Amino acid sequence: MKKFFIMIPVFNDWESLAKLLYEINNSIQGIKNVDFSCFVINDASTISTPQIKRPSNIRLLKIINMKENRGHARCNAFGIRYFSKKNNFDHLIIMDGDGEDRPEEIKLLIKEALRDEKTSVVAKRIKRSEGFLFQSLYQLHKLTAIIFAGKNIDFGNYSCLTKNDVKLLSNKVSLWSSFSGSLKKHLLNFNSVNSTRGLRYFGPSKMSFIKLALHSLSIIAVFKINVFIRSAILIILLSYLSVFSSTLIISAQILLTVFNLLIFIVSLRENKKNFENADLNHEDTVSITH
Repeated sequence: MKKFFIMIPVFNDWESLAKLLYEINNSIQGIKNVDFSCFVINDASTISTPQIKRPSNIRLLKIINMKENRGHARCNAFGIRYFSKKNNFDHLIIMDGDGEDRPEEIKLLIKEALRDEKTSVVAKRIKRSEGFLFQSLYQLHKLTAIIFAGKNIDFGNYSCLTKNDVKLLSNKVSLWSSFSGSLKKHLLNFNSVNSTRGLRYFGPSKMSFIKLALHSLSIIAVFKINVFIRSAILIILLSYLSVFSSTLIISAQILLTVFNLLIFIVSLRENKKNFENADLNHEDTVSITH
């Protein structure tokens, strides 16, 4: 029997978690020869953990409590390092807890993971549910990543990792800043399933434009060497065009320089010491038995 662990970071959004667990339970119903366990990483929520019931199709439900709030990306990093030391699972599914990673698609990840058991799977975004402005910014982010990093990153956290890939990623310090960027950089091969970005179950999105920009820069910063090299080439090429419009060319070169400075600053989030000591933020683990 194959063992799948499901990891869900949560900060205060317990109402969404309750609904998500219910939807996951319905989605995995009828899947044979698979054992499911769910681990909720409580990112030091300021709202007390409510009474949570263990769904019938999930054998084990645990809440892993953090001492200090470190943010979503670092919950994922902690979780991957935490599970890399475990041997009692075959695959680790990572998903957001607010409904934007649609639970009905989890069976697609599982099906693909069972088809090719040695290869991890990501949920590739083919359609998004946000408004025009957000989608436009997302396309700008993708284009920027392609131009400067040389990578098409069309997936987020929603994924299903093999145990071997969990162990591989657990030693990559870039994971402390960006999961999707780290996966794209360090996994030479992975499969994908088509996915539609869902809508939050409750309340507006917590992703402000500043956080969205930081998220985008964090992904691209994983490939900072590529960014610096490509930007240097562009700056040199632009110098040869300065005879046509020196003001415009100089402005473009300044923007490239500022962009690279931002990438460098954001790359400092990849703190090796904090990454390696992530387990020190683990307070306790609570098992939900009913």
